[in-house]
Amino acid sequence: MTSRGSKATARTSSEARAVARTQTLIKGSNGIGTVRRTTLPGGLRIVTETLPSVRSATFGIWAHVGSRDETPALNGATHYLEHLLFKGTARRSALDISAAIDEVGGEMNAFTAKEYTCYYARVLDSDLPLAIDVVCDMLTGSLIREEDVDVERGAILEEIAMTEDDPGDCVHDLFAHTMFGDNALGRPVLGTVDTVNALTADRIRRFYKKHYDPTHLVVACAGNVDHAKVVRQVRAAFERADAFRRPAALPVEPRSGRRALRAAGRVEVLGRKTEQAHVVLGMPGLARTDDRRWALGVLNTALGGGMSSRLFQEVREKRGLAYSVYSYTSGFADCGLFGVYAGCRPSQVHDVLKICRDELDHVAEHGLSDEEVGRAIGQLRGSTVLGLEDTGALMNRIGKSELCWGDQMSVDDMLARITEVTPDDVRAVAREILGRRPSLSVIGPLKDKQASRLHDAVA
Repeated sequence: MTSRGSKATARTSSEARAVARTQTLIKGSNGIGTVRRTTLPGGLRIVTETLPSVRSATFGIWAHVGSRDETPALNGATHYLEHLLFKGTARRSALDISAAIDEVGGEMNAFTAKEYTCYYARVLDSDLPLAIDVVCDMLTGSLIREEDVDVERGAILEEIAMTEDDPGDCVHDLFAHTMFGDNALGRPVLGTVDTVNALTADRIRRFYKKHYDPTHLVVACAGNVDHAKVVRQVRAAFERADAFRRPAALPVEPRSGRRALRAAGRVEVLGRKTEQAHVVLGMPGLARTDDRRWALGVLNTALGGGMSSRLFQEVREKRGLAYSVYSYTSGFADCGLFGVYAGCRPSQVHDVLKICRDELDHVAEHGLSDEEVGRAIGQLRGSTVLGLEDTGALMNRIGKSELCWGDQMSVDDMLARITEVTPDDVRAVAREILGRRPSLSVIGPLKDKQASRLHDAVA
């Protein structure tokens, strides 16, 4: 009887292993840069990129949940949960978690965005099994105790206060609200003082159980790693947690933000006693899946992506009206934003906004020169490669690609897509994006008369 039971168990284990699917997504040269994916029976995806020439490895777990998945009452829950997963498991205290990585000279952290959350550790390649065990334990075994929720509430409220003390950062949250209003995309990732104070351990636990399961997670690892070993270690770690063996009972709600975009021409001003006025002038952009994102990336680089960009030259170099001026894009699942930021003296805010609006209108109507497009393509190619020079950046790339696109693109393919962008492609996306009426967000000590004139910038 014991023998038959052992054989049955062995068959069950063998069958479970058989349904795990492994694919080579990018075949590197001599194994260098090879990207593989294994999907376990419960739905957990594990992607790795192998770089035998380095001595480090970065291990991360990505959760397909961000602040846009929160109800108004739960605003800040995703970020709160990020903090709580570091507070202890049945196997480790909060000190044990941090000490385990510290004593091998590694680094561990996490970040929350509007559509995803990531937990990661970077260590020597020989210490990768430890990093896998610690991070997986955090993700699958968090206790989320009442006392930890109460203690961490104070730290999060301090983080909110720190952000509000930095108007150059806070103005981007204000711009999201200007564009989306009280939609999930328009609310701050950190939540507000009121919503954070209202969150309870029970509500956070329910949020955790709903969103942190194998079908909503992606494991990513890059560096001097062996794919098969990573899969075995991750699988063993997740199988220790019963709740993570099964697919989710509830699917993630589909994301839809496009209809939430407000009408153009909105202006929001937050009065603060600051030395500078911080402004963001912008309009709807492109979803991250839009094929025109490559052309928009070139346009963004040429407009405000470096010292030779139009906005930097016109606002800072020629007139000295701002120290920091740049443009940026944000792409979400179904919509996006394009924005121009500048920090300047309050007395100069209208001059800065006029120059920025004039440049946007000019490029919308006439496009960029072939020389500007060529320079932007070269800059974007270089920054793309240079930004992938460490295992942390590589882990971010493959993890985010798997979570957001469900696929991987080699660096060579990315460079080819950038190189294929033509001046006509850039002109077309400039007409569509920059031709829209903008909206405006401002933080600073503007007087009533100054504030009333801000509508001229979006007229």
